[in-house]
Amino acid sequence: MLPRISVSGQTATWQKLLAQAINSPSELLEMLHLPANALPLGQLAGRQFALRVPRGYVARMRKGDPDDPLLRQVFPLHDEEILLPGYSADPVGDLAAMPVPGLLHKYHGRVLLVTTGACAIHCRYCFRRHFPYSDANPANHDWDAALQYIASDATINEVILSGGDPLTLSDQRLAPLAQRLSDIPHLRRLRLHTRLPIVLPERVDEALLDWLHGSRLKTVMVIHANHANEIDATVATALSRLTQAGVVLLNQSVLLRGVNDSVRALAELSERLFEAGVTPYYLHLLDKVQGASHFDVNPAQAQQLMQDLRNCLPGYLVPRLVHEHAGAPSKLPVY
Repeated sequence: MLPRISVSGQTATWQKLLAQAINSPSELLEMLHLPANALPLGQLAGRQFALRVPRGYVARMRKGDPDDPLLRQVFPLHDEEILLPGYSADPVGDLAAMPVPGLLHKYHGRVLLVTTGACAIHCRYCFRRHFPYSDANPANHDWDAALQYIASDATINEVILSGGDPLTLSDQRLAPLAQRLSDIPHLRRLRLHTRLPIVLPERVDEALLDWLHGSRLKTVMVIHANHANEIDATVATALSRLTQAGVVLLNQSVLLRGVNDSVRALAELSERLFEAGVTPYYLHLLDKVQGASHFDVNPAQAQQLMQDLRNCLPGYLVPRLVHEHAGAPSKLPVY
């Protein structure tokens, strides 16, 4: 058995930076040297799903450009308040796949733990923006029921930590959870789905690297970058540290109108990821969540983009175009 991991209780730099995240649309526009009316603010959208963006991420946005692809991902627009048929609060069927609170069992061999409802950044296309975290988060009480479910099913060999974003939790909470998972003999892999190495690279500190490196389980981290401009030198350094700790790095993106719906944007993202040691993994069609219809790219256009991308990149830099359908046994390829 691996030794129990001790993690300092001192407030880390990343936690201080997280607490300083911007939550005011007017402050964000002012920082970008944009007038108050530069974008059609959705007042209701901003109240229902508040703006939240770390200052370091804002520093990568182009000043004076209301169409900046990073800004478009976080600014609450009036378009979010337009309700269209086919868009729902639970587009991927999470609630129907939750046998115990906070545990999703959709696919053979793996389960997902909704570790927290917190994120460092509020992406306006988030498919869990309406998820009832207060009713379905065992972290508020105890992980026992979820861990007992995993331990009782020997067909489960991989656990995914998701949320929200699991890396918004402290290492004092994550390390013991990882240890309890490591103690389940039939588990082989621990996967973390996180945006923090991209939006708050300071999160990749010694405490995190210690318990990731010390786990018996093979660790995979699926990061989430949608545009090459998100990956600056600080992010690249954080990703390199994860690789050196033995973490396998994959990226999943969402195809977003006005953000990355061009061959040039997708190609530059794949190149930048690979330079940083990350394999392009999935490119998702938009999950049709209420409030995100203005980001949608139709499948025919997406398929043409992928064909053009294959014509200009080696195959290992081309992500798989997929979509998620509630009740399906896996992510479904889009040909």
